Amino acid sequence: MKYDLDIATKDRLLVQIDEFNIQPGSLTLLLGESGIGKSLISKAIFGLLSPDDLEIRINQLDYEEYLKSKVCTEIQEKGFFVFQEPSSHLNPFRTLNKQLNEGSIKDPARNGEILAKLFPNFSEIEREQFLSVFPKPFRPSGGEKQRILITMAFKKMSLLRKNRYNESAFFIFDEPTGSLDNEYRNIFLKMLLTAHEQLKFTALLITHDYSMISEITDRYVKLLPSINFRELSVHNDDHQLKKFSTDSYLSWLGSVQPKGSKQSRYKQPLLSLQSEIKVFNRRIVISTSPEALTPSKLEIFPGEAVYLKAESGAGKTTVAKIIMGLQSCQSFQCQVGDITLNQHTTENQWKRNIWAKKMSMVFQHADEALNLNGKVKDIFRGLPLKKRKDREFLIENLKIVFEESVDEAFLVQPVAFLSGGQKQRLNLIRALILDTDIVILDEPLNGLDFDTLQNVLAILQDRQRQGKSYLLISHNEEIIDRIVPHDRIYYLNWKRI
Repeated sequence: MKYDLDIATKDRLLVQIDEFNIQPGSLTLLLGESGIGKSLISKAIFGLLSPDDLEIRINQLDYEEYLKSKVCTEIQEKGFFVFQEPSSHLNPFRTLNKQLNEGSIKDPARNGEILAKLFPNFSEIEREQFLSVFPKPFRPSGGEKQRILITMAFKKMSLLRKNRYNESAFFIFDEPTGSLDNEYRNIFLKMLLTAHEQLKFTALLITHDYSMISEITDRYVKLLPSINFRELSVHNDDHQLKKFSTDSYLSWLGSVQPKGSKQSRYKQPLLSLQSEIKVFNRRIVISTSPEALTPSKLEIFPGEAVYLKAESGAGKTTVAKIIMGLQSCQSFQCQVGDITLNQHTTENQWKRNIWAKKMSMVFQHADEALNLNGKVKDIFRGLPLKKRKDREFLIENLKIVFEESVDEAFLVQPVAFLSGGQKQRLNLIRALILDTDIVILDEPLNGLDFDTLQNVLAILQDRQRQGKSYLLISHNEEIIDRIVPHDRIYYLNWKRI
């Protein structure tokens, strides 16, 4: 399956790639920086884009011609597309159960076994109650919605016959595990690889979760001949699909070790957070074990990286925002140096004593942290920097996270036109430039390609050796577990008040 694609708006080129090749009957794991066109390419191939909104050519065909072609109609008839954002596919006016039993996947008899695997913590009665829900923005959770879409895909797979030619059945999974923790991610991978081994359909799995490589190469060695690892990159608007070496990732991972300053752990902590927080009528408990048997203060000392773990939706980001004074709560207490913070601390006190002075934060979603209407050169505006903020200062700091040339054209690039990985790097440097002793990093590796991921971690560990400290929040346990000592890992557990 070879594709030559050009995708553009009236004003700018979005994607140009001569050889986007997917081997029929194989599973292709497509890695790479977020926002460079992986989703756009896959949606174009599946026939999900509008020819009225974009100028698209595939294999020398105008998009309207491609949509009518046998290739496209066969893909849509036999395959399935799992969207990165499930809310864009689920209808909020129809229950989950009705949507699971529509069109070509209408047979409800196929639901039970698949749902039991993807929702193992639900009893059969609880699953029935859950399926009666209308999908709204905050109900079900993002991870639950994602698993419903995955269920639809596996129902479509179940229509394929074993030992038949299924290569034209094309299943595309666009960041299917972005809202899932590692347990559910591994359940999904096992289901997908088992189904692929039996049915030999064509599959494209888009992700920037490089830790999938370890899971697949460790547990599914005999299936590796039918799995292709590829990475999409872009240079000067030219997209390239290259083979990705799993050995390069695994070798690098084996070399990663905790770093820190030589300062004693037993000095006064930079931050000490009491073990109990009450927010949203929940009691959140911090402990040094996943079971929360013994509540524990969360302490951060100079030169340390501390890891805060919990399943999706448990409240990690909420706790981070409470520490930063960005989220009100019913009760909490935190000591930052000689400053005491609690639920009564005023915004003026946070502004005067904490923000950009003691602590800064890298937010999980760069789009929410950056001014998308501004240009790259504007990103430091408004920051309380003592140093000069001229062009040389800007370039000097951007080069810390952008190894490619930072020229005038890049400085005037609208932030909205940057890739997801580029936005994340801007998000990171805006916090680091404040040079605070503590930085809270909420999913700092989101959307980064392998080269950038290595560079970012090297930057963070170098600053650790200078005495800077981090509170890390991430689902990327495989990597973060390597850079944080086991005794500096904390866990969140919660229950309703």
